[in-house]
Amino acid sequence: MNILLTTIFDFPHTGGLSTHVDTLKKGLEEQGHKVDVLSFSDVNKTIQLGYVKGPSFLMNRIVKGSGIIWSQKARQRLLLNTIQNFLKNNKVDIINSQDAFATLASIQTNIPTVMTTHGYAAFEMISKGSVPENSPQAKQMHDVEVQAYQGAGQVLTVDQRIREYIKDKANVEAISIKNFINITDFTPNKDKQNDYRKKYNISESTKVLFIPRRLTRKNGVIQPVKALPKVLEQFPDTQLLFAGEGEERSAIESLASKLGIKHNITLLGSVSHHTMKEYYSLSDIVLVPSIHSKGVEEATSISALEAMGSGTPIIAGAVGGLKELIDHNVHGLLVNAEDPNELAQSITLILQQPDNGESMAKNARKKIEEEHSHIAAAEHFLNAYKSLYDRAQKNV
Repeated sequence: MNILLTTIFDFPHTGGLSTHVDTLKKGLEEQGHKVDVLSFSDVNKTIQLGYVKGPSFLMNRIVKGSGIIWSQKARQRLLLNTIQNFLKNNKVDIINSQDAFATLASIQTNIPTVMTTHGYAAFEMISKGSVPENSPQAKQMHDVEVQAYQGAGQVLTVDQRIREYIKDKANVEAISIKNFINITDFTPNKDKQNDYRKKYNISESTKVLFIPRRLTRKNGVIQPVKALPKVLEQFPDTQLLFAGEGEERSAIESLASKLGIKHNITLLGSVSHHTMKEYYSLSDIVLVPSIHSKGVEEATSISALEAMGSGTPIIAGAVGGLKELIDHNVHGLLVNAEDPNELAQSITLILQQPDNGESMAKNARKKIEEEHSHIAAAEHFLNAYKSLYDRAQKNV
């Protein structure tokens, strides 16, 4: 098949959606299909600044949230133009859009469009503080989501909770396909742990807690900082390593200074895909401390899948899709991440009992191989594509 993946966001960029698109593309291509990606990155940089980013900034200064809605609608218009230009010279059998606005652009081409839903767009904007809760802008975003769900030929979700949400909000039957990773990219590599630590100037004796998360509220990234003083009582040479950027960065830095643990925390910023693999391998524990935030719960986190594939013990917040992914005490530990004592106790438990952590990590790797391979996922996506394509051909 000739498959086009679309999004109004940049591609590639640091984050789960971009990783999903890149990994899905590889899986589909490995099975002999032609796959292209069109995104906001394909728009001229001058147009990006003058038509989208500049006006959006000014509008947000006047009415909070208005600029981001206008920006995403502008991106939708530009993406539609980009797709139409692409179609002049390329055959496309199916479009798989990755967000609501990309869906609304894609369906205007009259090419069968499958929508993949990665989360709760409106609630996530509210959680980040980009759009005020109960505002006209929040309602607009909820309306856009429903319009996209109902307009797509088929909706796919990355976990069951999002599927149920779509059924409730839009009366649309979606198909849930478990999130996935490239299991040959993320593989246990603990024999190189000390080599990687030397590369990044980290002592062999240091206990490394790795948080591969965008620094946003729903990801609970402030919670390990709150828990760290308790951990340091037993393991004084412990480091938190954060890989990601976001609006919570200043809060993390402020709390670390207040608690006197600034020297135990490193904010790496955005980290490349290749480098992430090395950080997973050099770490003692990976933390995915997601929390409930303004109606948002974590879907099946790509970061959690990568950690499990890499053979490093994982501690995750007991919310959303993480509860579907991890069986407590089997594949890792699930905690109420908003309770610093519970999080600290779970961290110290694994540090005290590394053999138990290693056993859970082995179980997690086995689950990834069996249920979250990018090859198996590509087959599921292809089934959805072919089903919609065949239905569309019958209606021609």
